[in-house]
Amino acid sequence: MSTATFSTLRTQFAGLPIADLARQFGTPTYLYDAKVIAEKVADLAAFDVVRYAQKACSNLAILDRVRRAGALVDAVSAGEIRRALAAGYQPEEIVYTADIFDAAALELAVEHKLHVNCGSPEMIDQLGDVRPGADVTLRVNPGFGHGHSQKTNTGGPQSKHGIWHDQVDDCLRRADQYGITVTGLHMHIGSGTDLEHLAQVCEAMERIAQVVGRTLTTISAGGGLPVPYRSTETYVNIEDYFRLWDATRNRLAESFGHALRLEIEPGRYLAAEAGCLVAEVRAVKKMGDNLFFLVDAGFNDLARPVMYGAYHPIAIAPRDGATDRPEVDAVVGGPLCESGDIFTQKEGGYVDSRRLPIARVGDYLLLENAGAYGFVMASNYNSKTRPAEVLIEDGEAKLIRRRETFEDLIRGEIIPE
Repeated sequence: MSTATFSTLRTQFAGLPIADLARQFGTPTYLYDAKVIAEKVADLAAFDVVRYAQKACSNLAILDRVRRAGALVDAVSAGEIRRALAAGYQPEEIVYTADIFDAAALELAVEHKLHVNCGSPEMIDQLGDVRPGADVTLRVNPGFGHGHSQKTNTGGPQSKHGIWHDQVDDCLRRADQYGITVTGLHMHIGSGTDLEHLAQVCEAMERIAQVVGRTLTTISAGGGLPVPYRSTETYVNIEDYFRLWDATRNRLAESFGHALRLEIEPGRYLAAEAGCLVAEVRAVKKMGDNLFFLVDAGFNDLARPVMYGAYHPIAIAPRDGATDRPEVDAVVGGPLCESGDIFTQKEGGYVDSRRLPIARVGDYLLLENAGAYGFVMASNYNSKTRPAEVLIEDGEAKLIRRRETFEDLIRGEIIPE
């Protein structure tokens, strides 16, 4: 398997000068490479269906490009259902996946006759009350999980996600009461799945599928496909990944006497490497033995490091285009009034440093592999406005989200008499 390569000094992103992009669109700004998104969809062409988990990056332009590349879409909220429709997806191309129905999501699922991936037994009852006779998928928690952080582990007894594997029989009885047919099984145990864990997932899928029986027409490998964030990390072998799932699907097809469709549900895999967050260096200062590069982006723009110590490759883009800066050990932080506003930290909030080219005020800094769970988790903490988003396509930089303004920030707020 190939390993990732990252440079700590860069002058271009998707073939365009970073300094020019920063001057044109301001900072902080998210940049996305459309070519990478299309390539990642194509990587998974062996699967019958690639279904994009839009929670990773849900800008309408990104959804549109994913749709054009041939992927269907997953929605986990009423807002994501509306986003998918606004981006041109047809209702039959959308699956609503969640552990609960809120009122708005249930209303939209019924209005558009969406296929529902039920993560709780109660969802079967709630859907059956208003849409009897529907087909559904069950998202099953097999009793174990996997992830680079406990916060991204979506299986096992400490996870809220899915229907516990011992409750599948109960769900089938509930479905029978409403004439609901279980046509799909979905299993997702968390991020960063390796092939050893994947084999366990496949075994659990096959076992539970036999409980559901011949009504099944689809099994979903779920999401969690990893991407490397460090130069020591390797890419998952997609051929081996598919081979394990395909063998499971084929055994079930032989047992049931009909073909089954095999889906995969990537989010991070399609979006992470396509995106970066570019910020401007606003201060370079020494604090004891630590040298700090302080930039105009904070955890309000990219929350993953402060949430669970996530590692992002970092590169300096000199404002003057220089390519010969000496390297130093530096801590990278943002502008927020929080000690935790550090991009180079380990899980638990421990400050760390990186070996980076020396930065000067006015240089630009790239937080890379930030296309997934970047902008979508941005906030207005400290009354910061959310950044712009820009899509690089065919050598052209296209604004796909305007930078928020102060008027956007206070819209909806009311000072009562």
